[in-house]
Amino acid sequence: MKRVVVTLALLLAVALPLAACSPQKAASPTPRPLVHIRLPMGYIPNIQYAPFYVAKEKGYYREAGFDVDFDYSFETDGVALVGANKLPFAIVSGEQVLMGRDKGLPLVYVMAWWQKYPVVVIADAKLGLKTPADLKGRHIGLPGLFGANYIGLVALLHEFGLTPHDVTLDSIGFNQVEAFAGGKEPIVVGYVTNEPIQLKAKGFSITTFPVADYVNLASNGIITNETLIRQNPEMVHRFVRATLRGLNYTIHYPNDAYQISTKYVEGLGQADRDVQMQILATAIAYWKADQLGYTKPEAWEKMQAVLLQMGLISKPQDLQAAYTNRFLKP
Repeated sequence: MKRVVVTLALLLAVALPLAACSPQKAASPTPRPLVHIRLPMGYIPNIQYAPFYVAKEKGYYREAGFDVDFDYSFETDGVALVGANKLPFAIVSGEQVLMGRDKGLPLVYVMAWWQKYPVVVIADAKLGLKTPADLKGRHIGLPGLFGANYIGLVALLHEFGLTPHDVTLDSIGFNQVEAFAGGKEPIVVGYVTNEPIQLKAKGFSITTFPVADYVNLASNGIITNETLIRQNPEMVHRFVRATLRGLNYTIHYPNDAYQISTKYVEGLGQADRDVQMQILATAIAYWKADQLGYTKPEAWEKMQAVLLQMGLISKPQDLQAAYTNRFLKP
């Protein structure tokens, strides 16, 4: 019995020092403190915002250190707040960047969400229009003489040697579907992901002239400002990369993205799924690119030329300062 006790004692004497010297499990890294962000969207809750809803619900924003709330205020509000460095990011269209910089706002476009400008001219098929040149002399209904609808229409007219003076522009508010369906406006301007799909679902036969088929313009994307880029470029990089993850997921898993979006878009779960999925599929076709998020120099050059012609900016802007692709890198 004594020999057994001695043997156990010796084993314990050896084991205890070894345990003390063995490597300990590495402590978990301290979680990155979350930065609360209010992100101006520029429009009402919509299935087209699926990449952002996905980025939040899948935890991409949280992993990048952000707690994101979506703000559906006007696009111009986001421009003003980001330009004044009161908010770090906003979603706006390309023309807003150049118009803002023309007013002295240090805006910088850091990620292209839409690769193609989504504005479209919609005409009753009975009119027999063959090309945008046939718009000459026609009445055209659009929300007003502002925003992407107006910019896209003027750019399209210009490509065919026309100006707004060659047509009659009717300001009808955001009631394009109602005005068309009621016979008040047989030609309206809208978004490829909205009015054409709604009108076809209602049984109307239409002719469409997508602006992107004729002219390349800088479209919707994420902006920040020069101050944040100078002081905290790593923050900008993290936000862009998290958003790109949401965009990539939505493109590859649209059905899952749709389901996620029902949490953010009131009534989406009870809406006509076929129509809403068609909207999402059309949007995805306008988002895709060899490199997601990349913004093309020629799109900015064309946008600037259109804005100068329209008198919406007073002088050429420094395009190299207005946009960048540097934050797309992994």
